[in-house]
Amino acid sequence: MSVKTKKGEAGSSSGGGSSNHRGESVVVDYGKNKSSCGYCKSGARTSISHGLWAHSITINDYQDLLDCGWRRSGCFLYKPEMERTCCPAYTIRLRVGDFVPSKEQIRVSRRMQRFLEGTLDCKKPGESIENPNASKDTCSHTHLGVSSSAAKESCSNNNEEKGGEEEILHFLSDQVDNSVRGCSESGEFPDIQFPKASVKKVLQAKRKLLVEGSEDLLYSSNIAFQIAATIRKSLPGEKDAHQGRLLTNITDEKGPSPKLIAEKLESSLNQLAKASGLLVRACNGHLNFYSATKQASSYQSAQTVSVAKGSATRSESKGCSVKNISQYNPGKRPRLEIHLKRSSFDSEEYALYRRYQIAVHNDTPEHVTESSYRRFLVDTPLNYVPPKGDGTVPPCGFGSFHQQYVIDGKLVAVGVIDILPRCLSSKYLFWDPDFAFLSPGKYSALQEINWVKENQAHCSTLQYYYLGYYIHSCSKMRYKAAYCPSELLCPLRYQWVPFDIAKPLLDKKQYAVLSDVSIRQDSLQPHVSEEVMKVQHDDSGKEDTNDFPMYDNEGAFDSEYESSDNEQNLLSADVEDGDFGNILIGLKGSRVRFKDIMFAFGASERSYLELQLHRYMRVVGKELAERMVYSLE
Repeated sequence: MSVKTKKGEAGSSSGGGSSNHRGESVVVDYGKNKSSCGYCKSGARTSISHGLWAHSITINDYQDLLDCGWRRSGCFLYKPEMERTCCPAYTIRLRVGDFVPSKEQIRVSRRMQRFLEGTLDCKKPGESIENPNASKDTCSHTHLGVSSSAAKESCSNNNEEKGGEEEILHFLSDQVDNSVRGCSESGEFPDIQFPKASVKKVLQAKRKLLVEGSEDLLYSSNIAFQIAATIRKSLPGEKDAHQGRLLTNITDEKGPSPKLIAEKLESSLNQLAKASGLLVRACNGHLNFYSATKQASSYQSAQTVSVAKGSATRSESKGCSVKNISQYNPGKRPRLEIHLKRSSFDSEEYALYRRYQIAVHNDTPEHVTESSYRRFLVDTPLNYVPPKGDGTVPPCGFGSFHQQYVIDGKLVAVGVIDILPRCLSSKYLFWDPDFAFLSPGKYSALQEINWVKENQAHCSTLQYYYLGYYIHSCSKMRYKAAYCPSELLCPLRYQWVPFDIAKPLLDKKQYAVLSDVSIRQDSLQPHVSEEVMKVQHDDSGKEDTNDFPMYDNEGAFDSEYESSDNEQNLLSADVEDGDFGNILIGLKGSRVRFKDIMFAFGASERSYLELQLHRYMRVVGKELAERMVYSLE
């Protein structure tokens, strides 16, 4: 699918800095920052990183910073202090020429293709009549919207029925996975990697065996038993006090209880539901799905299933999922357009972002402000480089962009990306919850990979797709390794190490010098392990690839600056005294080397500044320190 480039208006590119230096990088050193961690949710300020505020930055300098472990949130650049932070974050990338799509990724592409061809009518959410008494049901029943009337006509043959049933089973499995993930994020389940849920059709002969009076039982999942076994295996002695406290909600005298786990998942699904049709019940550890309308238990027609995302009770997302999707005429082929525009504020994009954050991430409406959105996803310090037509720059140029996904004139997703000399760096994706059934996170990632492949003809240096940070200790981020064959950046030598080679080290400890195991890499032939090939990311897509912003909701830094005299010896060991003399200093509108002005400062002031420059050179490297402007203004 072709991508149309919009000229649009220029984005915010200086972050409040002067626009007179668009051809150079100008940064302010924020030093060490401590903040709360959005991954392990420790509650304390255990996430430690070094921060820079960028007034402007060239695309070459930012590319080099990425390859040293840096990343940006708006105009704020940050790099985890890998040996000290609670969740070491490794930069992960994919060489697109070697990309091998998994079965799941292929299935996502085919599903979108069927949707665009108009053959996915019976598989996407359909229109249903809301039951006014639905809210009066007991908490042990969850309603999942079901519509079969429109599907009976369009799915009459057996092949289509089978395909429709497979889509429903996959959809329900995804909803259970989302519930498991939600319980893990909320702290009700421990933060470990759980098996993928599998919802299966219950055969007629087995229904009475499972539960009495179950003539309307359609589907069932035993995921609670698998979760219980995984918890027992991962936390055999419950040595972690924090995790032990979590387990009290889902354990009995015998340990992790499938019955309690199934009830917790049922409760979670109940919070997601808003339309009547299917009921969900936890029965002796099984998660069962029933037909609420007492229809024939045999699969006479393909039914479409719809589950509203997490904030069904919130006013801003009320009554949208089933209604909006049903507006698409089954006889009309939807039209998908992908537009690439330079980063700039767009009211329609902000409205979609606001809805996404509230529905998917459960943010409160008052915390999703225009100012925080601008600072996080619109403002960019990257200096735009226009196309040259000489094979060195892609037709869109280099810089920060928003890639819009539009279906029949409706904006349904926006990918925030940086296009640099060697890569496309994926920063954030937000999407319309009504279109979750199309797996927008997975689909957009595949589109971004294809974009790099297509634009290599215009810019031969474009070779990679950067997926942000990979945190091995965070199970929700391990899906990134499913884009094979991926590489992780060694935090010490800044060498790229194949994931399969790095994984054994990360299995043993969170922080590892990855290049230690790749010294003999030339003699090794990396392969894609079966475990990596089994890793797939769920339909919530890239909200997990999205790195947590370094801002709070009002755009202020959620961090504190820390400086220690004890760092002097450590820093001096890495940087020779004379090295920082060539650091380029920005002072009173001039650009001078520190060695040329160092004696203009008093002894104590000079000593303090030298300490800062030691630290700065250590985290950005000698070449970048001498190339970028270290602003003292």
